[in-house]
Amino acid sequence: MTTTTPLSPFSPSSPAFPDIPQAPRSWPSKQQLLAALPADITDKNVAKAWTTLAFSLSTSLLAYGVGCLIPLQWNLAPVWLLYAVVAGTLAGGCWVLAHECGHNAFHPNQTIENGVGLVLHSLLLVPYFSWQRSHAVHHSHCNHLEAGETHVPSQGKSSWGFFTEDLKRILGVPAYGAVSILVHLLLGWPLYLLFGITGGPEHGFPTSHFIDVPLFNAGRRQLFPGKWKGLMQISNLGLVVVFALLVVWASQTSILRVLCVYGLPYLVINAWLVAYTWMQHTDPAIPHFSSADWDWAKGALQTVDRPYGPLLNLLHHGIGSTHVVHHLNPRIPHYNAWRATEILRKAFPDHVRVDATPIHQALWKVGCNCSYVSRNDQDGGYYYS
Repeated sequence: MTTTTPLSPFSPSSPAFPDIPQAPRSWPSKQQLLAALPADITDKNVAKAWTTLAFSLSTSLLAYGVGCLIPLQWNLAPVWLLYAVVAGTLAGGCWVLAHECGHNAFHPNQTIENGVGLVLHSLLLVPYFSWQRSHAVHHSHCNHLEAGETHVPSQGKSSWGFFTEDLKRILGVPAYGAVSILVHLLLGWPLYLLFGITGGPEHGFPTSHFIDVPLFNAGRRQLFPGKWKGLMQISNLGLVVVFALLVVWASQTSILRVLCVYGLPYLVINAWLVAYTWMQHTDPAIPHFSSADWDWAKGALQTVDRPYGPLLNLLHHGIGSTHVVHHLNPRIPHYNAWRATEILRKAFPDHVRVDATPIHQALWKVGCNCSYVSRNDQDGGYYYS
């Protein structure tokens, strides 16, 4: 499993690899993983940062501008569907760059960086600082069954595990897979922000990215401690401003116009976000670990690089195809992640997970087969079964 050709954001996929390998018996240390990457891999190129931002922002605004010109007629429903897919896909690039700001990987000046991230994420109805905090927890406890955050699986012995097992038996695997994919892509993101769905048990359920009250702080550890309480309010203020702008827009045009021009691409943006993160962290071959068996290096390697093709890699800045290295050092800018990924794959060919399965097939496999995990006594990992 060695790379034969250089990686680039314009290659149609990573070089052909077999299915995701099972977990190896031994794992490199955090120090070994980080030492394999050169020091300059986290260097920020301000010109590249602003250029990619200008590209994603200008193409998104152009698409939304076209949406303002489409007549609100039922017979143009196919046109509106095409518009939603195109505009939402383009705006997904802005989401990715805001994500980069949240990791301090966009600009050397953190005030500028947070300002860009706050504006971009607020425009997409994402609470920037609240998400920055929860996402940092996700990175620091990746694939930890108790302390993890986002896409933490249920165990078979849990009530949710029993529910999904019964539902799959009642519906049948194909119908269950379709329902699972639909719910994830359409509802997964707002349910996570509002209630902490798929969050780890250590922070309790529910948790909210918007409200800091005892009901949403029922876990052993607060998800938003200390300074993050105030930053949550700044995030909320950004969302209030955007909601106010949407109301003004609706008053000058119509609610239907706003729902179509803004709301339809919003669903597509969320679907891309969930699809990326779900596919990056979920597969029957990927183990999750409890406190007794988890460590940072082992957890960080439990993510997958997948082939999204040259167009999506360009529009979304390679977020789905360079994700393993992103978990090892999230401060690597996206334009350096390709080189970092190639270095890492050569240094640890048995540990960097790459799956060349086409995305639609991988999505179907995950939707049908990955509902809860059970412990494997041989390596202590919890696998989907």
